[in-house]
Amino acid sequence: MIKKLAVYCGSRAGKNPDYEKIAEQIGTKMAQHQIDLVYGGGQYGMMGAVARGVLDHDGTVHGIITKQLASRGVTFDAIADLRVVPDMDTRKKEMMQLADGMLALPGGLGTLEEISQAASWITLGDNAKPVAFYNLDGFYDPLRDQLVAMNRAGFMEQRYLDSLCFSDDFNQILDFMNSYRAPLRRQYK
Repeated sequence: MIKKLAVYCGSRAGKNPDYEKIAEQIGTKMAQHQIDLVYGGGQYGMMGAVARGVLDHDGTVHGIITKQLASRGVTFDAIADLRVVPDMDTRKKEMMQLADGMLALPGGLGTLEEISQAASWITLGDNAKPVAFYNLDGFYDPLRDQLVAMNRAGFMEQRYLDSLCFSDDFNQILDFMNSYRAPLRRQYK
C-alpha cells in the first residue's frame, strides 16, 4: 500500500498553465488518500505546487533538499520535515528509501534523471518499488516510445517495460502502484 510517494517534477512552472494546476491537484489527491509527499523540498514551480496541494489539505510533506539548493533560498519553509543533505546522490537515495513508490510529473533534466535512476534500479534488483509517469497531454509519450525502441532493439526486457506505468489518471496510477510486483532482476549469462 502506498503511504509515501516520491514525486519528481520541475522546479519551474513550464509554459503550459495546466502543469502547475495538475501538480497542485495531485497534491490534493495525495492528501485526500492520506499519502505523504516525499519531494525535493523546493517552493517554486511544479515542486511548490504539489507541496501546496498536500499542505492545503492537511497532508504531510517530507522535503529533502541539497545544501547547495538550500543556500540559494529555494526551500519551502512551510514544510515541517525539511532535510538538508550534502548532495544530489544523497537526496535521491533518501527519497527512494523513504517513499513507497516514485512518480514523475512533467519536468526537465533533473526530473528525468531522478525517475530514470529509479526505473533503471528495477533491472538491477535495487528498487522493488513502483515507478510511474504522469503523462499529462502526452508529455512522456516520446520517452515511452524510446523505451519501446530499446526493448525492440534487445536492450530492455519486456518485463521492465511492463513494470513502468504511463498514465494521466491518478487513480489508475495508484491502482498500478498498490498492486505492483517487482519483476525479477536481470540475469547475465
